Amino acid sequence: MPERTETESRKLLGRLRDAMAEDSAGQERLDKITHLIAHSMQTEVCSIYLFRDDETLELCASEGLKPEAVHQTRMRLGEGLVGRVAKTSGVINTANAPQEPGFRYMPETGEEIYTSFLGVPIQRLGQSLGVLVVQSKDAREYSSDELYALEVVAMVLAEMTELGAFIGEGDALSARHQQPALFRGIQGQEGAAEGHIFLHEPRVVITNPIADDTEVELINLREAVDTLRVSVDDLLSSAKSGDKDQLQVLEAYRMFANSRGWLRRMEADINNGLSAAAAVEKEQSAARARFAQVPDAYMRERLNDLDDLSNKLLRILTGQGANTGAEMPDDPVLVARNIGPGELLEYGSKLKGIILEEGSVGSHAAIVARALAIPLVINATGIVAEALNGDHVMIDGDEGQVHLRPDENIVTAFRDKIAMLAEAQSRYASIRDLPATARCGSTVCLQMNAGLMADLPSLVGSGAEGVGLFRTELQFLIRNKVPRRSELAALYARVLDAADGRRVVFRTLDIGSDKVLPYMKPQDEPNPALGWRAIRVGLDKPGVLRMQLQALLRAANGRPLTVMFPFVAQFEEYRAAREQVDKAVAGEEKLGHVLPETLEIGAMLETPSLAFAPRKFFEEVEFISIGGNDLKQFFFAADRENERVRRRYDTLNVSFLTFIEDIVNRCRETDTPVSFCGEDAGRPVEALCLAAMGLRTLSMRPASIGPVKHLLRRSNLDEARSVIEDARNRGDQSVRPAIMEWLKGQN
Repeated sequence: MPERTETESRKLLGRLRDAMAEDSAGQERLDKITHLIAHSMQTEVCSIYLFRDDETLELCASEGLKPEAVHQTRMRLGEGLVGRVAKTSGVINTANAPQEPGFRYMPETGEEIYTSFLGVPIQRLGQSLGVLVVQSKDAREYSSDELYALEVVAMVLAEMTELGAFIGEGDALSARHQQPALFRGIQGQEGAAEGHIFLHEPRVVITNPIADDTEVELINLREAVDTLRVSVDDLLSSAKSGDKDQLQVLEAYRMFANSRGWLRRMEADINNGLSAAAAVEKEQSAARARFAQVPDAYMRERLNDLDDLSNKLLRILTGQGANTGAEMPDDPVLVARNIGPGELLEYGSKLKGIILEEGSVGSHAAIVARALAIPLVINATGIVAEALNGDHVMIDGDEGQVHLRPDENIVTAFRDKIAMLAEAQSRYASIRDLPATARCGSTVCLQMNAGLMADLPSLVGSGAEGVGLFRTELQFLIRNKVPRRSELAALYARVLDAADGRRVVFRTLDIGSDKVLPYMKPQDEPNPALGWRAIRVGLDKPGVLRMQLQALLRAANGRPLTVMFPFVAQFEEYRAAREQVDKAVAGEEKLGHVLPETLEIGAMLETPSLAFAPRKFFEEVEFISIGGNDLKQFFFAADRENERVRRRYDTLNVSFLTFIEDIVNRCRETDTPVSFCGEDAGRPVEALCLAAMGLRTLSMRPASIGPVKHLLRRSNLDEARSVIEDARNRGDQSVRPAIMEWLKGQN
């Protein structure tokens, strides 16, 4: 780039810095900035459009357009050329704006006399904040040097906007991070909570985006990059040589860290007047915009690598570590882009809620949140950039909504909801020790799901009659290496101690699919949910399965023990797993260890194939637990991780309830105990219908036992079954409308 252009760019940024240093109001600053840009670039018009809300752009300052149009001209996202720039995060550079697709004429601005148009997005780390526009009467395209200079200025404007430099008097401009905001995500874990934000990884704040001394900034950048490269090399040298996948990730890190193109682009930004930190963030934002348009999953994953490196480099430059010293509030609601199970467990049950930008309903974080009964909202896009430590927040896990800095109306309504939930729970406490006996005389055994020692105190308080599912994989997921047999035996013994004689069903290791151990080589499978997981892993790696079985046998120490195998699809898989149990028992007996008083071995029915297993299977297995979460997704061919389809299929679909009934009837023929375990068991209406289909044992999260018991005790299962039969005979697709109408009549 010619030296003259570089000098002019630095001069412009210097003038912008001086304007920012003046003691003036936000609007006055904006007006001065548009004047400086227009004068420096020798254009008749410079305009700044900022977002009023997520969908609306507003003309907030202009040099050259009619003054009365400022704060009056607005457009929707995608509307006109300005709206297109904001929506696509791309650049529009045209010599004939009226001929461009989507052009919108706004007569109140007086822009009809200006032919050329150059618009660039004002964005920070992929978040669009507005659009910067220059226009001229001459019909010309702007040069690459002019485009580059405007992009650099837009980067500085983004940082200034982030820091609240354009807060105006009255209603002219609104301050970022101060206004109420609603985020709509996806329900990860039910429940409602109120608290204050605690950021898992506070973002780096760039307080001075403009370089005071270019040479000093260049030295700072090169030293920081050298430090980054050394840290990556250290990680590579300490990585296990046998872990090819880990090495590949670190090699990708090293490739980015040593990229000359990456460094040259940041140096060019500094030469044009940006500080080193602002140059890193400008490149990070540009990379995000490029990679976001790439459909290839591998390339998008590389964006995460580059993002991570950019964040590390920013922290080196600014000295702002992940731990900023921010004090955790008394009622913390954790906000993160994503988080692993180990990190989440370190926070523990003191969290009031969890909000993630990424994740899925079956992610490790969701599993731990459900185990801890903490309200969780996932896919809350934009929350990390908008939330600040200490912000007041209300999280609605039932609706998948987050109210950040809510106004008084929202606060009042939300607190009313929390009060009603608390009142309902107090009502359920009065029936805690009563059986779930329906009006027809049938009694349903209600058990709880667990996976952590922290769950076990809920066993008594919830009124659960036992633990219908203890997820043993959580103890593997939160560690960096395989736990020792003695550690597992001690843990399982504490679980049995806490159960105090109540039945605990231990599910053997259920890994694979979305639950990949940190120390386990991930499998490159096109459809992991149907791949190498659960009992398939246990049978292929019998050493791990045997070790876990031995730990369970030793933990029992003469007490009753109940074990079940997950994801059994064929009779032969159950027999092979049962053979491993027999070998483990024989080995323990040979060693002189005390054997369990009784030993029950069962299987989870999570695939339709097992429902059609030979009668011999139902005669041999000692109990069956229907794993409703997996069974439903395989029955409907609808991935529960896929938001486009997972809500399209109803548990109360006639076909699914008929299938459940068929399983119950097969078990009844052979006197095989059968239960239902899954999220649907904890939903009162679904639980009522499952009981009407003949199920007499349901296992759910502890907080659901009260509501489910309350409805069962007020209902007649024979009548509910009759309603279901009528709906089935009519050919209804779902029995839900008929059941809900019947329940209304029952008060």
